[in-house]
Order: sequence, then C-alpha cells, then structure tokens
Amino acid sequence: MTFHHILITGGCGFVGSSLALRLKEKFPDSRVTAVDNFIRKGSELNVPRLTAAGIECIKGDVRNIETFTPFDTVDLIIDCAAEPSVMAGKGGSPMYVLETNLWGTVNVLELARRTTASVLFLSTSRIYPVRELNEIRTIETDTRFAVAPDQTMSGITERGIAESFPMGIDGERTLYGGTKLASEILIKEYGLLYGTRAIINRCGIIGGPWQFGKVDQGLAVLWMARHVFPNQKLAYFGWGGEGKQVRDFLHPDDLFDALSYQLDHFDTLAGSTFNLGGGVANSASLRELTRVCERISGQQIAIGSVPENSFGDVKLYISDFSKFEKLSGWKPKRNIETIMGDVHAWLIANKESLAPLFTS
Repeated sequence: MTFHHILITGGCGFVGSSLALRLKEKFPDSRVTAVDNFIRKGSELNVPRLTAAGIECIKGDVRNIETFTPFDTVDLIIDCAAEPSVMAGKGGSPMYVLETNLWGTVNVLELARRTTASVLFLSTSRIYPVRELNEIRTIETDTRFAVAPDQTMSGITERGIAESFPMGIDGERTLYGGTKLASEILIKEYGLLYGTRAIINRCGIIGGPWQFGKVDQGLAVLWMARHVFPNQKLAYFGWGGEGKQVRDFLHPDDLFDALSYQLDHFDTLAGSTFNLGGGVANSASLRELTRVCERISGQQIAIGSVPENSFGDVKLYISDFSKFEKLSGWKPKRNIETIMGDVHAWLIANKESLAPLFTS
C-alpha cells in the first residue's frame, strides 16, 4: 500500500524515530510527521537527524486532543507514544501513565475515526499478567532460568509466550501493562463500531542506538552504558539477586522489517494481534547480557546483588512470534551481539554529548 501522510506519535523517541527514518526510506514521496512531547530526556537529540531526512517534527502531546486538530489528511498512524515504565505511578500520582497510555490511545483512535486512517499500535508484552508469567514452570541453569518442557498452562512452550497465553482480567499487570491492555480493547471496539483498521503488536524489549535507557526502561542501552561510562552502578535485582531472569531483545530494524510487511499486507492483516520479539535465539539473562557487554566493551564492572524481587518483576519473558512468522516468514536477523555492538558503537561515537544523560 501507499500512504500519503504518515503520523508517528512518540516520533522523536527511540522506537518512533527509528521507524520514522526507515518509513521515509520506504515511502520517500510520503509526508512523515513525528509528534512528541519531549518529556523523555534525550529525545530532542533526534530532531536534527529526523529533520535532515525530510521528516516534520512537531511538539505535541497525545493527552491533548488539540494536538491532532491540524491533521485532516492522515492515512496511517503509528502509535509509539507511551509511558513505558513498569514503575510508573508507584509511590506517586498515576495520572501521567493513565492519560498518556489510555487517553492518548482514545485521542489517536478519534483521529483515525475522523480521517479513516489505518493504525499500527505498539503494545507490550506487559499485557500478560505478572502472576501467570511467574507461574511458568522453569528450570535453572548456571546462567539463566529456562522454560521447562512440562507446562500446565496454555500458550507457553520452549519457544516462549504465545498470544494464547492466559489473559484473565483478574491478573495484575502494573499500570503500564494495564493501560496498554485497555488500549488494545478499545482498538478492537473501534474496529467493530467504526471500521477502524488496526494491527496490534505486542513487543518485548527493543534495544539499539538512540535509546536513552533508564533503570526502569531501556535495559539494553543502560546495561552497555554502565560499561562505557566510568563509576556507574549496576545490580541484579530480584530472584535471588543472581541475574538469571531472562528477556528477549529485538533490534529496531527487525521491528521495522515486521511492520513493513504488515503495511504491505494491511488489508489481510487488519484486526490481528501479534507478538513481536527476539525469541529464544535472541534471549539473554542479565548475567549473560553482562558477559556480552564485557566482551564488546572490554570493560568489567562490579555488579551488586539485591535478592528481593522488584515491583512487577517477572522471572522470564520470551516472545513466541510463530503466529507472525507463519504468515510472513519474518524472523529477527540481528542477534544480541549485533544489538549490543550497535549500542556500544553509538555510545562511543557520541560519548561526550551522551555522558550527561547516562551519568546524572
């Protein structure tokens, strides 16, 4: 399909900016607009490279419907705007995460209804309930937890968590996961009531250059940054403090490859929900991720240990992307070494300008 005007919310953030640049390459004659509120520290650094590529950057906020008033001709919305921290709302007001992740989706859907735009929605693996994830049977190796072959729940195999994993509404997900699940439900209802065409993608950890990682979000970049910038602290939190909890990692270019296929086949895929992640081949425990960072950076750092579990933490999450793979043939091409190598090269090339973001 050809899109004349593509709007990307959160378009100056890590994922949004990465997708915006690749979309402009794929659709050079299309107008691509990035909307961002620039609350995420470092996102302003993406503006020059987006502008240089012919992408319009506008300061706006998905929480405010007025942000979308000027857009009358949008035919594709890629919704990357989110408060992505699992700690959001803990110890303080929940309003920012609620208004951004939930009401922001309402405003995006209203724009789609008004303009009949198609929607690509980036959801999260955090929509799966914490308790059920932590009830997955695991085995323990020297460096990680792994999925045990005998399971009592559906939707979990040695390939990871599939879309059919138990989704009972009684399960707790953190405010981040809860708001994204509620957004998924609203998207389905808009499809039923207004014919809004949308595809939902549940992503695991995405990591790569131009991600300004923090303790509660942006693990891949944060882990490497602690090995690049001196005198920085790291610790293995939870599950005994041994760093054996596991996540899968996805390069933003692999994410784009998946979304590019979806855009080319929107008519047949509209209404679908997919898990998109690195899968088993691109999974690592924190302990294993440390070894990767040490090999690439040539640095070793002291890592502390906190045995107690963190708020909302899960022992293991690996995306089973079989559903989308069977339809498209897609699978990630870039492994963890490539992801972390790209991150390291970016940190080194921009060390002076990035130091305040990763050492403050």
